[in-house]
Amino acid sequence: MSSTKTENSTPMKTFQILAISGSLRSRSSNLSLLKAAQQLAPENFQISFYGGLSQLPHFNPDCDTETPPVAVADLRAWLRASDGVIICTPEYAHGLPGTLKNALDWTVSSGEWMEKPVLILNASPVSHFAHDSLVEILTTIMARTISHRIGLSGNKMDELAMLDNTEITSKLIESLGELETALVVPELVEI
Repeated sequence: MSSTKTENSTPMKTFQILAISGSLRSRSSNLSLLKAAQQLAPENFQISFYGGLSQLPHFNPDCDTETPPVAVADLRAWLRASDGVIICTPEYAHGLPGTLKNALDWTVSSGEWMEKPVLILNASPVSHFAHDSLVEILTTIMARTISHRIGLSGNKMDELAMLDNTEITSKLIESLGELETALVVPELVEI
């Protein structure tokens, strides 16, 4: 784990943060929001993007063994290597996208989410079923969730437009600050 120096020369821990978009679209507003968050993140955050949702096989408990499929082992390794996670997902038919739910199903029994701070960003001002479902699932698998509704005015904004919007940037900075607090002082975020 690397560290940076603060103004008083005290080493500051660098947190490895995994960003996951629940959308597979290359121009997804959810991915754009995560990219905007990356630009606004505290300097001690190292944000990496997980891009393997589409590579995961359909969840099958018979394959959830000590030697899972390679794509599943890769997802679990990404999660184990992260100190915290940021998820931003769309809502499809009042639920989570199947690829994101599938990824979560592959991690229920393996324990990577246990006590891990997870910032859930909701880009839509009107969707709540997927958001509520994601909070429920992550709480069930013992993650420590922090939820924020950003409420984009439409799904055509890219990260540059988001970064130019002071309301969006202030909400993202507040959200990221709460994630940083959860990483530094874990007891402040309850399961």
